Amino acid sequence: MSERTARSWPSPVQADVIRYDPAIVFAAGLCSHHISNTAYPIAHGSTWGPYRVRPDRHEETVHGAWSGITDLCLYAHIPFCETRCAFCEYTVVGRDELSETNAYMSALFRELDLYGDIVSGHDHLVHGFDIGGGTPSFVPAEQIARLVETVRARYVFAAGADISIETTPKIAAAEPDKIAAYRRMGIDRISMGIQVIQPDLLMALNRSANGIERHRVAVDNIRAAGFQRLNVDLMYGFAGQSLESWRATLAHAIDLSPEYITLYRMRYKLTRISHQAQGVILEDVRSLMRLAKAMLSDAGYQANHGKTTYSRIPGDVGTSSYLARRVIDGMPYLGLGLGAQTSTHTTISYNAGSAGKNLAPYLSAVAKGRLPLQDLYDLPARQMMGKMCAVSFYFGEINREAFRAKFGIQLEEAYGPEIEFVLENGLMAYTPHALSLTHEGVAQVNGIIALFFAPSIQRHLIDRDADCMRTRTTAIALST
Repeated sequence: MSERTARSWPSPVQADVIRYDPAIVFAAGLCSHHISNTAYPIAHGSTWGPYRVRPDRHEETVHGAWSGITDLCLYAHIPFCETRCAFCEYTVVGRDELSETNAYMSALFRELDLYGDIVSGHDHLVHGFDIGGGTPSFVPAEQIARLVETVRARYVFAAGADISIETTPKIAAAEPDKIAAYRRMGIDRISMGIQVIQPDLLMALNRSANGIERHRVAVDNIRAAGFQRLNVDLMYGFAGQSLESWRATLAHAIDLSPEYITLYRMRYKLTRISHQAQGVILEDVRSLMRLAKAMLSDAGYQANHGKTTYSRIPGDVGTSSYLARRVIDGMPYLGLGLGAQTSTHTTISYNAGSAGKNLAPYLSAVAKGRLPLQDLYDLPARQMMGKMCAVSFYFGEINREAFRAKFGIQLEEAYGPEIEFVLENGLMAYTPHALSLTHEGVAQVNGIIALFFAPSIQRHLIDRDADCMRTRTTAIALST
């Protein structure tokens, strides 16, 4: 693991030195269960506003942030999709920009050049490379091959580092040559989004083209190409989603026999169906979670409590090495492309055009020879701790050794009262290397995760729903 850069953290604003009662924060996370999750932070404008770096200081701050870092992961964002799914929260461009794929890929290579002097391939070891989107398999295979070749020519890959790509059932079924090309170019892992199988829900989600009739052919093509690491994505937590429909989706995914199945709870923020969030009942979501755990376990897919990716390969965490190193170690990562996020030990940045889902700002910045940054935040330790801990809940636990190595203090020093709260209430427990969710804690994870957010973000949650907060804090008081 790389060492934290030897410099002082920025002075925190008053909002991030306050400590709130863990019981109140826990209640606030449960009240806002649809946004209190791994998507950290919440409400950038108010919670991270004080840490935003002026554009004239971007280059200087980026250079300083990467100084001393030798180990990293890489992510390349391909923002193109044939259609935008209603549940999508990510940066995907409109249909009128699909013809810009060649121009976009050229800009992506130029951005890689711009980072050449900052994140030099000779001085940095890559621990994983993810190609995501959007739908990265939308662009010609030749473009992906060029991207892989360029990255391999510039960087040394660590032992165990892999390359992962995403596809859809439609593309995997209709374009077997493209899937075969990915394997030949050295891509190790492929992930396919099934999400749900019910035709009415697929239609409501604008995803009918990826229906059940394509899935078996898609998997057969993936296997014929030589892939031995296939992940299937499923989604739950939609308004009105029934246990029976979810049971059918799970059974179908298990029947396809992928090595891994990843479960995503619907996150409504920034989606076209965000208005449905208030209609999602937390206990219904918990029932869907319990059913998935039981069915996947019975089928031989294992995951520790709260982990979102289930693996049927013993000792294999199931995710790409890019995500594993981010989640477990809080490893820095360099994001390339329109919707990319980059994180060092002290900064987090978002690329130009990502907020507006618009290619023009990104293409313009790169054409002018500038790093295409929209927002760059130079963050205090407490905010970076919140980021690492929030992402850690993808695996259902916070690695204590990695936390200490990254921040120079024990997890208990940073979160003493919060850890006392989760231990006393049986929500988390110590395992050999981590503080891990318990079986009881999984159902309360939205409250638990809020305990590790920075105070300014906890304050935002506390202020969101006064009526719910009164009810939940009263219930907690009565139970104690």
